[in-house]
Amino acid sequence: MESIKDKVIVITGASSGIGAAAARKLVTLGAKVVLAARREDQLKTMVAELGDNAIYVTTDVSKRTDLDNLIKQAIQKFGHVDVLWNNAGIMPLSFFEEGLVDEWDRMIDINIKGVLYGINAVLPHMLQRGQGHILATSSVGGIKTSPGIGVYSGTKFAVKAIMETLREEVAQTIKVTTIFPGATQSELGHDITSPKIKALYGNLKNMPKMDEEAIADAVIYAISQPGNVTINDVVLRPLGQTR
Repeated sequence: MESIKDKVIVITGASSGIGAAAARKLVTLGAKVVLAARREDQLKTMVAELGDNAIYVTTDVSKRTDLDNLIKQAIQKFGHVDVLWNNAGIMPLSFFEEGLVDEWDRMIDINIKGVLYGINAVLPHMLQRGQGHILATSSVGGIKTSPGIGVYSGTKFAVKAIMETLREEVAQTIKVTTIFPGATQSELGHDITSPKIKALYGNLKNMPKMDEEAIADAVIYAISQPGNVTINDVVLRPLGQTR
């Protein structure tokens, strides 16, 4: 395994959940982390906890200029970017008949455009250096869909397609990894407003779920591979989850 020490790792969606869990572990391994999210208060708290090897940049991934600024700030602080993890995402599930179009739009802006804007911001820098690693968080919903998750699943299938194509285009120099988590203990889904989803699944509390640390460990495993090895896809489900 390759040492993570001194790698510069940018993480979106880093103020809570799997992004925050990974950031904490990465700093203990000697990495330099750049935390990106919209909630500045939580980012400040995390940087105060993590110390000198962490900075934050308040970032809305649905805005292209914010992602450009994120990578710019990371390079200004640490000199380069080794890894970008496009992790930010939302999951306000609903049935099509409910017509929650504003929520569909937000998922498309964050889950799809956020990944594209992140790739666009960092790829020229990595290609110029001749090395780098881009990761993105999809979902098991990006492998198989089911009633009530159509738009969310569509965004995660899109992430899968984007990352597979990116890998084929840059496989000679840049590592590309897609993470497909199953149900995980996180804030994902807290913004569900659909009465039908709540009636069907409740608040998602009774589903088997993985700890955030499991996803963080998978990301660290992918990042720590030797220079000539790339982990393309990682699928994780909690025991008991069938879909």
